[in-house]
Amino acid sequence: MEFLSPYIVWNIFITLVLAPLWISIRQNSSEIKRVDILINKTREEIAKEYVTRFELKDGIKDIMDRIKKMDEKLDRLFGVK
Repeated sequence: MEFLSPYIVWNIFITLVLAPLWISIRQNSSEIKRVDILINKTREEIAKEYVTRFELKDGIKDIMDRIKKMDEKLDRLFGVK
């Protein structure tokens, strides 16, 4: 009776080497897919936070109007014409 037949050696090799390797490759693959999905969601959410050109112009116009009002009040306060 041969204790270490090629079939037993092959089964041991598959069990101890290839099976953990296969499992780790599958886990890495699923993790890469998960990270890819998260990156795509992040890209979509960040794009929602950008300011459009028109919103920026309106905001700057409001700020400039308030600065002009403050300037007029300071001119009246100090008597500058």
